[in-house]
Amino acid sequence: MAQLFSADWMNAYKDAWNAEPEVREKLAEIGFNSVVYCGFKNEENPRSLFVVENGVCVDAGAWSPTSPAPSWDMRADLKDWLKWIENGIGMAGLGMAFATGKLKFKVGDYKGMLKDPRMANPFVKSFGLMQMIGADEL
Repeated sequence: MAQLFSADWMNAYKDAWNAEPEVREKLAEIGFNSVVYCGFKNEENPRSLFVVENGVCVDAGAWSPTSPAPSWDMRADLKDWLKWIENGIGMAGLGMAFATGKLKFKVGDYKGMLKDPRMANPFVKSFGLMQMIGADEL
């Protein structure tokens, strides 16, 4: 395993994303394009990014000040990220994490995404990919 949000971890996540038809193909069907940042609530800047073009993750790695502008910026505490990676999380759990503030979106319309099953289902499955690859603590 690699450290959460490290370049190695992000590339493993990219490979898992692109190998999962329930994520890649479902998002390709709706022409999903996004720049997604991930990080920690207590930090100003995100730790990582991945770039999706027509459902395919084409780039993943460390965030930098020259990274493209985000479509989504997801933040949580390290303990919560690690809990979700270890135990997984479904739609109800994600909804509860959002409602209680454990999962924050600095950028992105979480409520709008959840209302569209073409996006919501792959989003939940993307968290399953995190569980599949696991992560070491920082």
